[in-house]
Amino acid sequence: MGRIDNRMRTFLVLVVTIALTGSTDAAQRYSIAPANIAGMRAFRGHVVNVGPFTAAKPGRSEITCRAVGPTKTPDREPFEEYIRKAFIADLSIPEVYSTAAPVTLTGNVDALDFSSGLTDAAWDIAVTITSSNSRSLSVDNHYPFSGNFVGEVACNQTAQALMPAVQDLIETLLDTQTSQRCSGDRVSLAVDTNGACPDGRPPLGIVESSLFDAIVLLFDL
Repeated sequence: MGRIDNRMRTFLVLVVTIALTGSTDAAQRYSIAPANIAGMRAFRGHVVNVGPFTAAKPGRSEITCRAVGPTKTPDREPFEEYIRKAFIADLSIPEVYSTAAPVTLTGNVDALDFSSGLTDAAWDIAVTITSSNSRSLSVDNHYPFSGNFVGEVACNQTAQALMPAVQDLIETLLDTQTSQRCSGDRVSLAVDTNGACPDGRPPLGIVESSLFDAIVLLFDL
């Protein structure tokens, strides 16, 4: 009986400790995506530099997940720096990245958030990439992943999904279709047959068809 009481006491101490301190789930460090590398090899022979990335909510390195605790970047770097490092990694392998390049890309994380719900688990990341000639390309990427009813499991899965979500974001930049960016929107919306934005809002300009289809316009190379 005493042994059972001791086990129960230990269990209760663990439960109280978790409740008071919460748990933390860290994302994986970025790993290069083969599909992105293959797409960037088409641009071999030209190089670009990658400058600073900013964010609409700068400096965030974690987001609270349910009542479990924070979902955070692997080295506590801001999300915008995590995404910047991912760009550099995917540009470096196909030899497209150089700090001495005549053209520099900078980025802004326009929005970044996730849902950890059972049926709607997803990362939503919107970025704008701008070249040193002021031309830009914007995408708003939705990356779904498996949800879970149990909070601790769901939040761990959320953290583990950040890295592939960023891989998918970069792939989306390579594959983005030509669209019209409309005022009041943080996403790039396809125009209707008359070239108009929804609700009569004025267009802000054409988003190029993809990062590398538009390479001459975007990078002035």
